[in-house]
Amino acid sequence: MWSDLLSLGSLFIVAFGAATILPFQSEIVFVALQLRGDIPIEWIILFASVGNILGSGLNYALGRVIERYRGRRWFPVSDAQLDKARAWYLKWGVWTLLFSWAPLGDALTIVAGVMRTNVWLFFLLVSIAKTVRYIVVALVTAAAF
Repeated sequence: MWSDLLSLGSLFIVAFGAATILPFQSEIVFVALQLRGDIPIEWIILFASVGNILGSGLNYALGRVIERYRGRRWFPVSDAQLDKARAWYLKWGVWTLLFSWAPLGDALTIVAGVMRTNVWLFFLLVSIAKTVRYIVVALVTAAAF
């Protein structure tokens, strides 16, 4: 039991980190736990999804405060890049958050914060995207192995 909790906790942390700018890959831990076969897949999906969703929430929060530091020498994004991201988000809208699971999804969640997207809508769309992604990973893994 403690081993399972430690494994799920580790998955949660890796999934959280994978949703941020950290170079984590949660799918590797997810698939390893699934293949181990001693933890119900529903728990694996739940811990991975919640960790990944909360990591995106951190990105959203960073986006909400990032412009306070705009113009500082160490600021990681140029004014032109930030304006371009803002224009892109205005063009395509909140529905882009359904792609928050994709490789550039981290940037989408930060831009959503910059654009002051409704937090409830943000979490709804990101939750759908992240959870469906892990369900697909589980189904592909089950079919392959």
